[in-house]
Order: sequence, then C-alpha cells, then structure tokens
Amino acid sequence: MDGEWRPTACVLCACNCGVEVKVEGRRLARIRGDKAHPSSQGYTCEKPLRLDHYQNGADRLTHPLRRRPDGTFERVDWDTAIAEVAERLAAVRDTAGGETIFYYGGGGQGNHLGGSYGGAVMRALGARYRSNALAQEKTGLFWVNDQMFGDIATGDFEHCEVALFIGKNPWQSHGIPRARPTLRKIARDPSRCLIVIDPRRTETAEIADIHLAPRPGTDAWLLAALAGTLVQENLIAREWLDEHAVDLDQVIAVLAEVPIAEYAEISGVPEGLLRGTARRIAAADGVAVFEDLGVQMNLHSTLNSYLDTLLYLLTGNFGRIGTNNPPIMLAPLAAPSHWSAKRDRFSPVAGARIISGLVPANVVAEEILTDHPARYRAMIVESANPAHSVADSPRMREALAALDLLVVIDVAMTETARLADYVLPAPSQFEKWEATFFNLEAPANYFHLRRPLLDPPPGTDLLPEPEIHARICEALGAVPDLTPLHEAASRGRAAFAEAFLQAVTADPALAKVAPVALYRTLGPTLPHGAAAAASIWPLAHRVAATRPDAVRRAGIIGEGLELGENLFDAILNSPSGVVYALDKDDDGLRRVATPDGKIHLAIPDLLAELAALGDGPATDPAYPFVLSAGERRAFTANTIYRDPAWRRRDASGALRISPKDAADLGIATGCAVRVTTRRGTVEAIAELTDAVQPGHITLPNGLGLTYPDDSGEPVRTGTPPNELTASEDRDPYAGTPWHKHIPARVEPVR
Repeated sequence: MDGEWRPTACVLCACNCGVEVKVEGRRLARIRGDKAHPSSQGYTCEKPLRLDHYQNGADRLTHPLRRRPDGTFERVDWDTAIAEVAERLAAVRDTAGGETIFYYGGGGQGNHLGGSYGGAVMRALGARYRSNALAQEKTGLFWVNDQMFGDIATGDFEHCEVALFIGKNPWQSHGIPRARPTLRKIARDPSRCLIVIDPRRTETAEIADIHLAPRPGTDAWLLAALAGTLVQENLIAREWLDEHAVDLDQVIAVLAEVPIAEYAEISGVPEGLLRGTARRIAAADGVAVFEDLGVQMNLHSTLNSYLDTLLYLLTGNFGRIGTNNPPIMLAPLAAPSHWSAKRDRFSPVAGARIISGLVPANVVAEEILTDHPARYRAMIVESANPAHSVADSPRMREALAALDLLVVIDVAMTETARLADYVLPAPSQFEKWEATFFNLEAPANYFHLRRPLLDPPPGTDLLPEPEIHARICEALGAVPDLTPLHEAASRGRAAFAEAFLQAVTADPALAKVAPVALYRTLGPTLPHGAAAAASIWPLAHRVAATRPDAVRRAGIIGEGLELGENLFDAILNSPSGVVYALDKDDDGLRRVATPDGKIHLAIPDLLAELAALGDGPATDPAYPFVLSAGERRAFTANTIYRDPAWRRRDASGALRISPKDAADLGIATGCAVRVTTRRGTVEAIAELTDAVQPGHITLPNGLGLTYPDDSGEPVRTGTPPNELTASEDRDPYAGTPWHKHIPARVEPVR
C-alpha cells in the first residue's frame, strides 16, 4: 500500500489531530491533516510533519533484553523474558506483598490502548499503587473539580463568547481542537474576547484582546483579585447559583475580604485592567476556561485551580454549550473519589494524597529510598520515562537503581530503560492498533481507533502491549480456563455478551483479568485484525447504557445492548474516528455527580489558604531568577521525539532571558550560560527576548535526551530540566511539582 494516503493521528499532544500518511518503504514519507477527522478536520501544526523521526529512531528496541550482572544487556527470547519477569514479580508479591509492586505510565499522549490491559497485571499481582504524567500536572485540578461537582470539566472554545487561557499558550501547546484557526477566529471577531493570563508574551498573548501578565509566581493573587472583583462588584450570577450550587455564603465571605488593589500591585497587573477583565467575564453569555501547566506546576497550584474554577462557576458559565462542561468520556480520565470514598487514600511511606488513583510522581523516589516495610520494591514502567520526566532526576535514578526489580515496556531505549532489569520491546504507535482516551470535547465528543500503517521492522521481535500483559498474566497463572468464552464468541457478540457478563460475575479471578480475557476471546473475532480493541467493547456499552440519548444524537442507532454494539461497530469501522456523543444545551448540568446534584462551591482548606495568602511569594537573594522549566515552543514536543534532528531550529533548547537581565550579566544571544538551582547546575545557550519579564527565565520541554550519534555512541542534546528540580518543591494537596517556579541564578560561562 505504498503511496496511498492512510489515516492515523498525531501522537505529540492530547488533541491527537487526525493526519494522513504516505508510506514509502519504512518511512513516513509525507504527512498532512486528515479532512475526514471529526475534530481536527484537516488541521495540523508543523510538529507531526516530522513524525518519521519517531518512527525510524536509531534507538528503537528490537528484541527483549535482560540485564547482566555487569550492567550490560543481553538478548533473550520472549518465553524466557516473560517467564522470568512473572517469576520475579511473583517473588516480590509473595515475600513483601503485592502492594509493594508499583506501576508507572500506561501510555503517553497517543498510546493508551496497551495501558488499558495493564490493570489486569496489577490486579493479578495484588498491586495497589500507580502513577503517570497526569500526577505531574492535572491532579490538583481533578481534586478540586471532584469536590465541587464530582467530575472534570472542559471548555467549549468553538461556541464561547469569551475564551480565557490561564498559564497556557495553545498556539504552541494546543490542547483544544484546531487550536490556531480557533484562536484566530476568536481574536478576529469583535463580539468575542480572547483573554490570556501568562507572565510571558506568548504567541497567544500577542493576538489576545486582554493579556494579564502577572509577575512569575503571583497567579494566586491575581486570580483571587479577579474572583474578589466578581463578589465585591456584585457581578456573580446569584439566581443561577441559588438554583444550582450550595455554600455560596462561605465563598462570598472570604472573597469579600480580598484586598484587590493590594493583590493587583503584588501581581504587577494594573488594577483597572484587572477589574475590567472581571467585568468582561461577568458580562459574557458564555465563557470557556483552560488552565494549564503555567499554573498547575506553580506556587499555590491547587488553589489556582480552585480560583479559576470559581471564575466560571460564580458567573454561571457551566453546563451549557459555549461554557465549561463535564465531557462524556469513553474511559474515565480521572477516577472521582471524594463523593464515592469514605476517606482519602494516601501513599504508604510519604503519606501523599492519592488523587484519581494516582500517587504523586514527585514522591515515588521517597516511597522507594527507605527501609519502610511498605516501600515499593518492584516497578513496571510502561510507555513512560520517569528517570527523565520526574522531578529531581538524580534522586529518581538512585531510586530506580535501588529496586529489587525494574521492568520497562517501551518502543525505544529510554533513560529509564537503561536502568531496567528487563526491557520488553513494543512496536511503534504506527505499527499496531492504538487509541487515546483523551476524549475531552464537548458538546461533540469523538473517539479514534487507529489502524497500523505498517508492520514492525523485519528482523525484530516485538510484541504489542496487550500481548505482553496477557502473557504475563498467563505466566502468573492468573487467567482461568477461557474455553466457554471462546465458544460463546464463536456464536456472535450477543451470545458472547451474555456469557461474559455471567462469567465475570461468577468468577472474581476472571474479573481481575477481564481485559486479558476479552483480548484472548473476543479479540480474535474482531474485524481487520483489531484484537487489541477488545478492551473498548465494554467501554462502548457503558457509554451507550449511561448516555443513550447523547449517543443516538451522534447518529448511532439502537436501544439497549444493540446501541452499545452499534457504537462499537462504528468505532471499529471508522478509520478517521467517529463522533460518539453529542450534547444539547444544559446536558452538562445533568452530569453533576455530587449526591445532591448541586455544585459545592466551598472547599474549606483552600478557602483558608486563600485567606492567608499574604504579601506575595518569598524570594531568595541567592537565587534571584524564577526559572520556568518545560516551555512549549515551535520545535519542542514530548519525549517520544528522541532524535534531535527533528528540530529545524533551536536544536539545543536555548535559555530565554530578558534583554535587561542579559545586559546586567554581560550576556548576548548565543552565549553559554550556567544555570544553578538549589538542586543542580546545567549549561545552556542564551537567547535574548522581551517576551519574558526581567527576573524570569525559561527552558523548553523535550530536551536533555541521550540519542546515538553517527558512531552509535549515546550523546545528550540540550538541557534536561529535571536535573534542576527538587522533588520536595511540590503542592501540599496534590503533590504536583513547581516546575514553573524554580529559584535560580544565571552566570556567563567564561
């Protein structure tokens, strides 16, 4: 099929825009946007056009590997690798308990299908603790939204009047469908308003109607002043709140005391501009809000999430088209716990709050480097690279080396894989069936099951993640006899559905490994070789059963089980993706999941933090700069792009610094500089720009990876930000790291 345009998706951010690819031999030779994709509709940015650098990376894994005593690796066959991994995991379980086996990852921005089978291995082992990149970023917001309305919410930027982006630059980081055309459309419409809160003058801020540029680290003071203005100027939607919310008086009592003029001065934003922004938000018919890493990885990050959620709730911008809605997700991204659990869960050693089932990534090293009897002793890492991506890389590497067993499942020889006892290689995202569960759109939500574009490379021995998980479960003896389910599957999906439900109800052991059972029995019967899609079958039925009207509005017909089967068929037979749920106005309000169906406005701990904000962030003269690590730029992306040659400019990831600061330090663009934090020191190349404020410096994401040069020797390109971060610098509620507010100093390299 060389030379044909074939549909798939970008795997570099959570939007997963649809693309079409022409394959020539083993190369992704040409890439363009897929007009048939229901969300991106032919749009793509420049980043996926270079995806061949991922597909044909020089450090791709080719065979299972086992570490020798001297630290080098040797090739082993799959039977040996699976048997030994299962035996060693079982030994840890039997001696220390399954809860000492920790699972990290489960998929990056575009490969979640394999991770949907990882839970079977965890349950087979009795493992209880897991984490992934969401616990680096989003769990504070999840915790806030869960307590307020029992779900998460997403902004409808297609239909809103006012678009508010907080700590986010969607021109580069995307996060919304058709990001750049959508931003341009809002900015050019005189009846609409684009508002950006960001200390940097980003590409999005450049076209915004209103840009509030707080001093780095003062977002909480600015957001408090905005919310305080809504209350003190009586701009809140009181009638709507009286009908749909509780605890308003508690919130008003705190916000009424916010010293707006003082907080405006602390944040460095003119009071008049701040008050005018609050009035514009209050006057709009529909406001959509998107907060991102700029505030989620910053001081007071969970309080920031609470305050910007209050901005749209206090003005009634929730549950309607053009506002903020709980999306109908195929698979839950966040596992609500506040209203369903009798008490919070905490990690066994650090005592860190577990949100949405995720241990904060920042405490993982602390959970290992101890003699505590409940410490993590073994770790399975799937499609993740915590040795590079988690705060305080030196300590994380020390922790991974201290484990009794580290198993890595991945496509490439990552920094984490180099530390593993066993490395289990998987095909690339374009050589297997794949999907993402970042289905966050409203009112129309879609799902894209992606077909493989090509086979794994000749001469390699790779297994897709569902097969790896199935074999581990079987080697553990955790999979019961599946003969009755095989027989039921041969009689069609209706007969299989009845038999499967009866079997998992009657047999708890089968229920633990249900995804693997589906993969082994239903999977082989699916069309186009889509066995890995078996785990989607129950998800389609769940959505059809719980949201049948929304599914039918999306064009899926049927009642009861027929509706679920038709939805699953639509997913299987839509190579560019399919809309599976469509809201009508006010549907979002019906998805409030609190016991009384009301929005609960007060979170007492966060109201107390708000009342005690004080006079601004603390400063340290020894570290006069604020470093924001992980800035999104035109040629930075997540670290599945390991080949530095994909970058057409800024190959080493420059340190951005203001001209004033550079002049004070005697630095020019292109000069080598030394950046020092309390945790470490790195060198970088300076780039002068007035897009950052004096006292603020930035480093990009995706740099500092080791990749083979022409001779095959691994060479590191650019600055690895987590050599500078400290794991103890984290939010007290969610444990998310303060990567955007790192005290630092800069000096020229002479």
